[in-house]
Amino acid sequence: MQTDIKKMAIVTGGNRGIGLETCRQLSQLGIKVILTSRDDGKGLQAVDSLRIEGLDVGFHQLDVTDSDSITRLKEYIQANYHKLDILVNNAGIFLDSGKSVFDVPLEEIHATLETNFYGPLKLCRAFVPLMRENGYGRIVNVSSSMGSIANMGGRSAAYKISKVALNALTRIMADEFGKENIKVNTMSPGWVRTDMGGSNAPRSLAEGADTIVWLATLPDNGPSGGFFQDRSPIAW
Repeated sequence: MQTDIKKMAIVTGGNRGIGLETCRQLSQLGIKVILTSRDDGKGLQAVDSLRIEGLDVGFHQLDVTDSDSITRLKEYIQANYHKLDILVNNAGIFLDSGKSVFDVPLEEIHATLETNFYGPLKLCRAFVPLMRENGYGRIVNVSSSMGSIANMGGRSAAYKISKVALNALTRIMADEFGKENIKVNTMSPGWVRTDMGGSNAPRSLAEGADTIVWLATLPDNGPSGGFFQDRSPIAW
């Protein structure tokens, strides 16, 4: 077991886009990051790109829809580090862009919820006990402004519903943590230039990841149970 690591973080969906940039920024702060990816090859390639920059980032395969995969990651963290300080639930899919709620296949709704909601729920259940054991935790759920009920419109129902559920999970967990030093927040990165966001998006990867990193490193008197963009609260 390693004991010389100040902070330990897991980032899901870390092989590209906002997830990869989050791994970069957290590692630059001296945090030990385990980058996870469903695809081993893509994940290892991403880790190599960060190591070329002189960053100390590890890798472990993770499919957030596979309970056995989550268990293997938990066992790896317990065996090698015996702690987890930061969990960034970034992995997500968007299958029904622009589709009417009356037309989107139910299979797409199920698949979206499996990745965007049940995955984070299972990961929190797996790793919160480690956080409680060490009396410290920061959980960041990467949501979207499309998950805001206050601004809800039509179409893309699977994605929107999954993010509403993730936001609700954030509030529920924050209330159950009470006075424990475990903070959970949700955030919207905005429209970012990623494979999902497209090349016309106005925001850079660094801008998209900034609030994630801020929430992942909150001081003990920082907020919990909030919905943020650009480090400021936004409407639920």
